[in-house]
Amino acid sequence: MTTASPRRFLAHLYQDGPHNPFPGIKALERRLGHALPYQYGSNEGLDMPHHTLGGALGTALADLSRSYADADAWQLRQQLAERLGVAYENLLVDAGADSLLALMMRATVCAGERVITSAGTYPTLAYFARGLGAEVIEVPYSESFATADDASSSRLAPDLAALLAAARQHDARVVYLANPDNPSGHLHSDADVRALRDALPENCSLLLDEAYHDFRPDAAHADHAPMARTFRLRTFSKAYGLAGLRLGFMIAEPDDVAMLTKVRIHFAVSAPAMAAGELLLAHPEEAAAHVAGVIDCRDRLAEHLRSLGAEVLPSATNFLCVRLKSAELAAQVQQQLMAQGVLITRSPHPSLGHILRISTLEDSLVPGRLARLEQAIAEERRS
Repeated sequence: MTTASPRRFLAHLYQDGPHNPFPGIKALERRLGHALPYQYGSNEGLDMPHHTLGGALGTALADLSRSYADADAWQLRQQLAERLGVAYENLLVDAGADSLLALMMRATVCAGERVITSAGTYPTLAYFARGLGAEVIEVPYSESFATADDASSSRLAPDLAALLAAARQHDARVVYLANPDNPSGHLHSDADVRALRDALPENCSLLLDEAYHDFRPDAAHADHAPMARTFRLRTFSKAYGLAGLRLGFMIAEPDDVAMLTKVRIHFAVSAPAMAAGELLLAHPEEAAAHVAGVIDCRDRLAEHLRSLGAEVLPSATNFLCVRLKSAELAAQVQQQLMAQGVLITRSPHPSLGHILRISTLEDSLVPGRLARLEQAIAEERRS
């Protein structure tokens, strides 16, 4: 066995293999150069009539459901490569950004090794890391508050300098950064993210969660290029509205994609999810219109809440955050809204308990829908 020095992946992955034992029918057809219409070798339920499923959800879904999807996601990766201006080999498709996050962690982190993240950011990273026996090191957010003289000073952002310092101090295997961030909505510039990556130790990878990338103000012109020692996660759950189908992709260097493929569940993505992604990528105007509508709604909701005196954090996502003065009040508002059937999110992390996150759906602007939050904003303003 040969081992890279310093090591970024699990040591045993530096040998030849393991190799996927089931590359799938689509890969075999591509290798042969012709179709295999008579498929008696995969033990799928190809003759299941699906009267109930087809009748309730449509024959197209029933037809797609009988077969495994293309394990290589060849068509979807080709479309993504063309759309993003990257090579096919720089892309890996899996069952949502969470599956890609878990895959990257599974290939890089051993029990006892350290992972660096922000205290209160997307908690699934810490959940997966601890499940592998890794030690999670959390660093505080960089937080500043609006003043009477400068409303623009409001800020809640992952602290890049603190993440870097922790990675060096603890000899970390992975640094996690959500950009734009969840739950704050903050966007770091590509230049700042690259500076962080360049300064990390050589054996440390940057896990860059870009689930909300499509809502960035510069999304149409943003850089999609693979970055050394970096795994860029994207999803079809937000801008494309496919959260229930579970579909996401990663941009990384070809050698890193090849390493992850060694431990990837080859048929994790369903055929209906793959077909839906291919269809929406072929009609990008639909997602673009949706994103524009969400941003417009976000801006109108932010303006409304600010007009009441709320401190609304800047957001480059499909949600916005209201920062209240106390976690106790935030918890009270969330519980009272939930009792009325209105769900907004409050971070479970104690350092961000004073933050309430609201998805910017058009329905959130219905008069009275967020009345309890508006009342709390007025109470704070009077106090």
